[in-house]
Amino acid sequence: VGQVVLPGDLLLLPAHYSEDAEGERLRLSTGAAPVGRLLCGPGLRRSGAGLLVTKCGLLRHRPAGPGAYWVDSQQKRYVPVKGDHVIGIVTAKAGDVFKLDVGGSELASLSYLAFEGATKRNRPNVQVGDLIYGQFLVANKDMEPEMVCIDSGGKSSGMGIIGQDGFLFKVSLGLIRKLLAPKCEIIQELSQLYPFELVLGMNGRIWVKAKTVQQTLIIVNILEACEYMTAEQRRQALAKLSGN
Repeated sequence: VGQVVLPGDLLLLPAHYSEDAEGERLRLSTGAAPVGRLLCGPGLRRSGAGLLVTKCGLLRHRPAGPGAYWVDSQQKRYVPVKGDHVIGIVTAKAGDVFKLDVGGSELASLSYLAFEGATKRNRPNVQVGDLIYGQFLVANKDMEPEMVCIDSGGKSSGMGIIGQDGFLFKVSLGLIRKLLAPKCEIIQELSQLYPFELVLGMNGRIWVKAKTVQQTLIIVNILEACEYMTAEQRRQALAKLSGN
């Protein structure tokens, strides 16, 4: 854990977990299957008795709950995953289906009925160029990705068409995962600087809207720079902007 792994490495978990995972080492092996429940994160997939590495990066581990392993990499190309919430750009209308650019290898489809309260008579007002925040209902390598803007109960839950104003920009997938973490310090510190609206997509897209264009651009610049700044450097930059 914490070491660099390469695509093609076959890793086998230790037979017994410890609460302190820093000292654990994964070894190349084809022995017995790992004991206990395990969650595979980005960059790993199950292969026989072990885990097959599919991305180059640092191996990470979360010991809490069912053990979770993933590869932390600075990937920019997004691969659709079922259940991911993403920001898509409407590129075309094809009958009753909208085509959206989600940053993947192909366009995603979105039915006009996949909105809260939508019927054949009450269609959502979606135009080419609109930004849509939704989640993937279908996403695998053999089928076209399909998005919806409702949850299992038929409610929007914050999904749908994003406002016309605001600023859309793209960051690495690693930064998005950091910003989406519970109690993210970056978001908490920014919220004390200016009031703003923020939409984060797992495909690396961020939409921001503040009271003025100047405040919006300041937040955009800070979010883009956060990937390369330490926590202390970020606090110093925010202190200068707040005048403290």
